[in-house]
Amino acid sequence: MSLTELFDASLKGRVSRPALDSMDASGVLRTLTFGEVEARANRMASELSARGLKPGDRLCVHLGNCVEFIDVYLACVRLGVIMVPMNILYKERELRHIVGDAQPLAVVTGGVDAAYPTGVAQWPVRELEGAGAARPQERTEASLEGNAPALIVYTSGTTGVAKGAVLSHDNLAANGRTLASAWRITDADRYLAVLPLFHVHGLGNGLHAWLFSGCRMRLVERFEQKTAAALFTEFKPTLFFGVPTIYVRLLDPAVISEADARAIGQHARLFVSGSAPLPAHVHEAFRQRFGHTILERYGMSEALMIISNPYDGERRAGTVGLPLPGVTIRIADKHDAPVPEGEVGEVQMQGPALFRGYWQRDDATAVAFTHDGFFRTGDVAVRSPDGYVTLRGRRGDLIISGGFNIYPREIEELLLEDSRVREAAVVGVPDPVRGEVPVAYIVADASLDSAELTERCQAQLASFKTPRGFVRVESLPRTALGKVQKHLLPKWTA
Repeated sequence: MSLTELFDASLKGRVSRPALDSMDASGVLRTLTFGEVEARANRMASELSARGLKPGDRLCVHLGNCVEFIDVYLACVRLGVIMVPMNILYKERELRHIVGDAQPLAVVTGGVDAAYPTGVAQWPVRELEGAGAARPQERTEASLEGNAPALIVYTSGTTGVAKGAVLSHDNLAANGRTLASAWRITDADRYLAVLPLFHVHGLGNGLHAWLFSGCRMRLVERFEQKTAAALFTEFKPTLFFGVPTIYVRLLDPAVISEADARAIGQHARLFVSGSAPLPAHVHEAFRQRFGHTILERYGMSEALMIISNPYDGERRAGTVGLPLPGVTIRIADKHDAPVPEGEVGEVQMQGPALFRGYWQRDDATAVAFTHDGFFRTGDVAVRSPDGYVTLRGRRGDLIISGGFNIYPREIEELLLEDSRVREAAVVGVPDPVRGEVPVAYIVADASLDSAELTERCQAQLASFKTPRGFVRVESLPRTALGKVQKHLLPKWTA
């Protein structure tokens, strides 16, 4: 079953109900009904079809959180077009790789930008909206099977080579249905959406939870400390998805007062955390201050949601909970054999939301799956006798900072482009707000100023990838085969 069919089924009888609150370009709060959301999607689908998009074509979308992002996504779903969301913090180097790999018909942007490869059409979203407004509201849609691809989400392994995870209509539908059931999401909820829609947390979880349940959603451009208190107290959300960085900030009395925290807790039903490990002390501090136990869960771009603490039952701090319905996991050794309970191994899984492979990367797909069809997540964990899973880190070098993935190899390669840098190793170090931040260890000429490297990274990489610091060392510790032993690097001190 395609996503269009599922969305239509869930929205029956809700055409005139308030669906979506958001600020327009002039800063005025506006509310759309479900009928208006559908009409906008129909017009956008008509416009995209008129521009030549057909089932199987890719359309890159480089937008922040806005109603137009939703218009384009729903239009792509109707047409069978594969949407490729791109992080708005990405710079030219990163954007060029994704656009070059996905080979889209066009890139939907906030405005004309020189960051994309020449020869690829740029469609400013305001231009699309203007042209679409003049089109009739008749539905334009393709006949699709459930296994048709809907999204390509770019992720990376520890090699730093970005790969596109292809998610089907079936994958996204299964994930949405599972979460709506497991987390008791209904049309009575009020969902506050602050997570970026270009990320699977905000799109694959948040947006689909809204559409499948028919609840009311308030979409904001981004989480901001200065407006958080007013936003929570005015909208009174019952449902909130966040990353650990956000929850740390909500605990700051300068962001949310004690009185506001109590009021927010009285209206709320569920707070969910993911995309990075939630420290146990934050889990407990939030419970004491807001009167709610955060539900921590675990997932990834290739498989969407895999494990979750229960809605009813113990939400155990420091763990990600139990496998979601329909998901099978095993904790395996390097030979893909299950390890005994209590021992650390790699999380391997199967489930209805699991992707089939990477875009045009059969080699990477083959490595990602075991001989018996389990997906190798690359995360290591331990499972307790009663089934709760506790993550221990990455099998590789992945750094998760504020919910965003950072792959050290990408930064290392950029640093090594400077001939004065002879060796480079990037590692994650603990940070009280972002969870982890990258730090670079370099073997370099004395004439090289670290400020130059910072400037280089800031110009060519997203801000969260810029190393917090540069540590000069005489040499990098290596094995006899030349592999860098990052655990032997000197301890970072800010």
